[in-house]
Amino acid sequence: MLGKAAYEILSNHYNVTATDIDLNEDWLFPLDVRVISDWEWMFSKHPFKKIFHLAALTDLEYCESSPDDAWRTNALGTENAALMAKKYGCDLIYVSTAGIFTGDGVFNDFDDPTPESIYGRSKYYGERIATTVPVHYVFRAGWMMGGGYKDKKFVSKICKQIESGADTIYAVTDKLGTPTYTYDFIENIVRVIQSGYTGVYNQVCSGDCSRYDVAVAIVEILGKDIKVVPVESDHFQEYTAPRPYSERLTNLKLDSYDMNGMRHWRVCLAEYLRDYYKSIIDKS
Repeated sequence: MLGKAAYEILSNHYNVTATDIDLNEDWLFPLDVRVISDWEWMFSKHPFKKIFHLAALTDLEYCESSPDDAWRTNALGTENAALMAKKYGCDLIYVSTAGIFTGDGVFNDFDDPTPESIYGRSKYYGERIATTVPVHYVFRAGWMMGGGYKDKKFVSKICKQIESGADTIYAVTDKLGTPTYTYDFIENIVRVIQSGYTGVYNQVCSGDCSRYDVAVAIVEILGKDIKVVPVESDHFQEYTAPRPYSERLTNLKLDSYDMNGMRHWRVCLAEYLRDYYKSIIDKS
C-alpha cells in the first residue's frame, strides 16, 4: 500500500526500479530483500543512487508466530539494503514505525524506543542498521492509510464492513496513535531528501486519536447511519500480539526544520475515502 504511492510519486522525481516478491503490478521486478544474491544481481544491472527500503512484514500476529521470518525480512532485509548502500555508495531511505515505542505518552524523534513485539523489535533493529549508512534517512510512520485495493489496514477493514451492509461496527478506545497517509508520507520524504538533512524523523499526520475515533470519522465522512460501539482490545481475541497503548508521535524535527508537510489525519482520511472508497460503498 505504501509502495503504490511511492512508485507514483517517486517516478516524478527519479528513474525508479520497483521490486517485490509478489509481482502484482506490471511495473514490479523480482527481488527478495532477504536474499543477498538478489540484491547483487539487481545492482549488477543498474547504477542505483538511492535505495528506498519499504519492504517489511507488518502483520503483528504473523511476526509473533513466525519470528524467524520476521527477523529475516525486517532485520536481515534491512541489513542487506545497508550493505548494498555502503558497497555501492547509495543513499538509504528506510521506513520505520511508531510500533517501536511503548508507554502512554506522545513520542518525539529523540525518545528512546522500547519495542515489545517481534515486529517492533525487528523494525527497530532496521533503524539502527540503517543509520550506519553514511547518507541515511529514517522515517517513522504511524497507522498507515492509503493504497486502495492494496490496503489491508484499519480503514480498509472498516470500509469493507460498511460495504457488506454492517449496521454496527466495534472499534477499540484503548489504543492511541497518529494516522499516516501514504501520499503525504512519500511527498514529505522527497521534501526532506531534497533538503539533504539526513537523520531519523517522526513523520505522521497531525492530530492523534483512537481506533474508535477513526471509525466514527469514516462513518461520518461517508454519511452512513451506522452505530459505532466503543470496546476495549480484549473484545477482539484474535489479536494476540502485544500492542502499545500509545503509538502517538510528534514531528518535532520536521517542525523545527520547517519541513512538515503532513496534513491533519481527518483531512487525509476524507480525501482517501472520496478518491477510493465512496463510489464503491455508494454502489453497495
